Amino acid sequence: MFDEIHEECGVFGAYRLKDAAALTYYGLHSLQHRGQEASGIAVCNDHVIEVIKGKGLTIDVFNKQKLELLKGDCAIGHVRYSTAGGQEYQNIQPIAATGPLGVIAVVHNGQIVNDLELRRQLEEEGCIFQGTSDSEIILHLINQESGDLLERAMKTARKLVGAYSILIMQDDHIIAFRDRHGLRPLSYTRDRDGYLISSETCAFEIMGIYDSITIAPGELVEFKKGLAKAYQYIDPKECSSNMCGMEYIYFARPDSVIEGQNVHSVRKETGRQLARKDQDLNADIVIGVPDSSLSAAMGYAEEADIPLETGLVKNRFVTRTFIQPTQSMRDRGVRMKLSPIPSVVKDKSVVMIDDSIVRGTTSRRIVKLIREAGAKEVHVRIASPVIQWPCFYGVDTSTRKELIGANLSVDEICEYIGADSLKFLETDEVRQAACPVGLCMACFDGKYCTSLFSHQKSLDEDLADEAARGC
Repeated sequence: MFDEIHEECGVFGAYRLKDAAALTYYGLHSLQHRGQEASGIAVCNDHVIEVIKGKGLTIDVFNKQKLELLKGDCAIGHVRYSTAGGQEYQNIQPIAATGPLGVIAVVHNGQIVNDLELRRQLEEEGCIFQGTSDSEIILHLINQESGDLLERAMKTARKLVGAYSILIMQDDHIIAFRDRHGLRPLSYTRDRDGYLISSETCAFEIMGIYDSITIAPGELVEFKKGLAKAYQYIDPKECSSNMCGMEYIYFARPDSVIEGQNVHSVRKETGRQLARKDQDLNADIVIGVPDSSLSAAMGYAEEADIPLETGLVKNRFVTRTFIQPTQSMRDRGVRMKLSPIPSVVKDKSVVMIDDSIVRGTTSRRIVKLIREAGAKEVHVRIASPVIQWPCFYGVDTSTRKELIGANLSVDEICEYIGADSLKFLETDEVRQAACPVGLCMACFDGKYCTSLFSHQKSLDEDLADEAARGC
């Protein structure tokens, strides 16, 4: 596998819009970077919900004939990268079930940290689970509560702890809400006589829409009878702004706006912050590792007044499912994904900007590629702090053992990846770049904004193992 971290998924909805399934298809295509393992769309038509979903990219799961089967003016969709729950078909979203209010469909982005406690409680009450995803827990909770869909959704939201942006659909009715700490993004916008809802605003832009409204932490928006009405499902005093810092650093598309801040602009500022730490570095060129590091590389080059070059070219047709069972194939896999341009880097002192180092293996291979292409020096600069802690909010890092930053010093990491020098940003510098947005930086500083419930045990065991090994 490539040395990357992956966000769990993205959600999209279309309310009271002609060809809702087609609009959702295009929306999911724009969110494909958030999940490449599975895709699905549910459409409501005359009190009936039809669901089509499958493994693979959105373009692989859907074609013209399938989209024509999804008739109706309300739809919700999902792209998935599995972390919580496996890759089984039952875990592919949307998930739909019949309950007291009829058929309800749910899509969810993030991870519920009190999932095991809720699942155990629901099973004791007689609920039967088909899969292992958090989304099925949400669906059961909604069906177990009392009242209309709005009341059930608000009661359910209050029971969930963790990171989530959720869409619920029932008849001519969509409800969208975020967790009380605002860990995952969710916005909506007006489109003709209806509305669009999305994890990222880049999905609106392909529709020619550039204005949107951010759903606030602890806020629920009900789309019903042609209107959008916002509710605070929990006391605002219990809410906070803790957007996942990796959304700005890595996950989101640079053309998205999150909490009012353009992602590209934030990344450029992280690059400037890195350059300010390098007053005495005399380098010839700056290159970024495609794609999420290019904005930071641009900021670094502008601040340092060093030429920005395209030193690495990305092969757009290599996906995360590329099979690399042996070391030689893994090394060749990096070459298939990234190719250096020898005429650009040859005999140059290169500043290589990347967004993060997780396990270190890919950084090591990229540095080696640049050296083999003729670079005389490779100075690696990372537009984020050292990742030292697992994420329990929907990112696939579950133990400190996996993280090179939790086990080696910066100098040791530099030696491991074969760089001439290595520097990271500090957490305060990332906060400054994203200001005034509040950020969750738990994967960097270990300060989680929620209780971890059963996940705390695995973290404690992780730390105890480190102590026993003398780390």
